Amino acid sequence: MFRKVMATSVLLMCSLLLITGSASTAEGNFRIATVVKVDGIAWFDRMRVGVDEYAKETGHDLWMVGPAKADAAEQVQIIEDLIAQGVDALCIVPFSVEALEPVLKKARDAGIIVIVHEASTQQNADLIIEAFDNHAYGANIMKQLGEHMGGEGGYLCTVGSLTSKSQNEWIDGAIAYQKEHFPNMYEVAPRIETYDDATIDYQKIKEALVAHKDLKGVCGGPMPTSAGAGLAIEERGLQGKVFFVGTGLPSIAGQYLENGAIQAIQFWDPAIAGKVMNKIAIAFLEGKQDIVKDQADLGFPGFESIRQDPEKKNLFYGAGWVVVTKENVDEYNF
Repeated sequence: MFRKVMATSVLLMCSLLLITGSASTAEGNFRIATVVKVDGIAWFDRMRVGVDEYAKETGHDLWMVGPAKADAAEQVQIIEDLIAQGVDALCIVPFSVEALEPVLKKARDAGIIVIVHEASTQQNADLIIEAFDNHAYGANIMKQLGEHMGGEGGYLCTVGSLTSKSQNEWIDGAIAYQKEHFPNMYEVAPRIETYDDATIDYQKIKEALVAHKDLKGVCGGPMPTSAGAGLAIEERGLQGKVFFVGTGLPSIAGQYLENGAIQAIQFWDPAIAGKVMNKIAIAFLEGKQDIVKDQADLGFPGFESIRQDPEKKNLFYGAGWVVVTKENVDEYNF
């Protein structure tokens, strides 16, 4: 009798587990990981805010993870682990587009949806969403830098990595704008890799200031350059002699805007980018891919009328950048 009762209890428990699992699936509770190029810096701290908020808004299991340092191999390993865990989708901000191609192919072959940001040339992605046209973003940085430099003199450009496609496209756009509009300006050295690390930015710019006496400007691709350049310029009392314009966040660069060490920062809100990626991933998982189309409104600032790339049909652009100077930095709290 005891054995019969136990057997019946086990069957009931199994049935309950099956019912619970079915209910969860029916509710569409998706597991989506956002994998960024490096964790622990202000830019991606802000993106985590957006991912966490969207998880609460939607009820899905959404989270963000990334390597402790900007390292392609570590990012690949994180994605490998997530594939093994069987996540439903991946939202990726690649450190190296090329390094991620094999592992993203593996993810897609396993039925995992892959949404990519800051990587317009990624091949193994269901969809790529950029905050804006990368060349136009870089051109606007150079427009401001050139004006502050008086249209003449030497400058240098920074990127997180020579394989960080979006950042290099920004710099391509900046240099093209300089050549057309500021012919008396010139690069003092090839673009510098800083691995999205403000300390490296500071060291490299400090070295450049010593090596290149004609250096008058810094065009910053990665967000941390705003702080690294600001500190290097401030320490040497070079305000008004050496100028910086580039990607940054008010929370990191604000003090340098206020003391005149840097002139302007450009950015888009990483929190919104995190939400947009996850919204698209959920839409794909629900079979609602058609919400992402030319001129579509994704419901977030800067993404109210996205534009489809005419040649690469899974690549879309928003219009999400803002420019912040000493005059308006207090309007932002991140």
